[in-house]
Amino acid sequence: MHPPIPGLVSTIIPVHNRPALLPEAVGSVLAQTYRPLEIIIVDDGSTDHTLDITHQLATQNPREIQVLTQPNAGPGLARETGRQQARGEFIQYLDSDDLLLPRKFEWQVAGLRQHVECGVAYGKTAFQSSSGPADNLPWKRTGEAIAQMFPSFLSSRWWGTSTPLYRRAICDAAGPWLALLNEEDWEYDCRIASQGVQLCFIDEFVSLERDHTGPRLSRGGSVERKKLRDRAKAQALILQHARRAGIGESRPEMQQFARALFLLARQCGAAGLGEESRMLFRLAQDASGKKRARSLDFQLYDWAARVLGWQLAGKIACTADRLRP
Repeated sequence: MHPPIPGLVSTIIPVHNRPALLPEAVGSVLAQTYRPLEIIIVDDGSTDHTLDITHQLATQNPREIQVLTQPNAGPGLARETGRQQARGEFIQYLDSDDLLLPRKFEWQVAGLRQHVECGVAYGKTAFQSSSGPADNLPWKRTGEAIAQMFPSFLSSRWWGTSTPLYRRAICDAAGPWLALLNEEDWEYDCRIASQGVQLCFIDEFVSLERDHTGPRLSRGGSVERKKLRDRAKAQALILQHARRAGIGESRPEMQQFARALFLLARQCGAAGLGEESRMLFRLAQDASGKKRARSLDFQLYDWAARVLGWQLAGKIACTADRLRP
């Protein structure tokens, strides 16, 4: 890895088969009022003409853009390839279908310089559906001033990849991105959260998350076996990060996460992932605490899995979940 250059913001953009949207994402970085910056585009094994587009962008902006290529390995490992080459004091991750607003770096770098105790700066993110204009309200919880990532990040990843700006030192301490196809970003942020990182809130809109009808890795995460398997790995790690941060079962966020583990256990069971289902069920019991772990729903599911098997128990439970009002 390269030693950090003071003041430089490194933006890492993984891309796979998105020739139309990529130039817009790159353009939103080049339009930043802040300098210096660099853009690292990582082509993750594109099979269309996306790689040609990346080289065109780099040729047009040789001082700011470099292009890296790798066989298709997913967004986590593509971000890690970029992180290894980043030279900035600050790190921005950006998905190839989202946009930064022009003063994002200006505001967030200033915030981190003013608040040296903070490791991550974030601001408000807007959301644009595939069929309409961007909302004028903050997406998820990005409009709230929250002091630390945990325990709130245990309930959900309440920002988008475009939202935060990280100090390089925080990313170095967190270690590498993992080879997961789903919830790799949630696991990564929870690893950062386990460091007790302080947040700097910028009360301005800084980015735009966009939905679209094209392929997205986040789709199919409740039924596709590979994605379910990766989600199981990610959520097991997230629980470890939360435990490391000292979050106990009495916290409402931990109880909510325990329910999510139980739901994912049922989905894995229905998909025939018995090992993952069993692991997640036990983790859900552990995260719930001793009293909750002895509740009727846990006991019934445990009995059903022992008698019917994890797959049939999962299928029955998922059917009941869908029928429940």
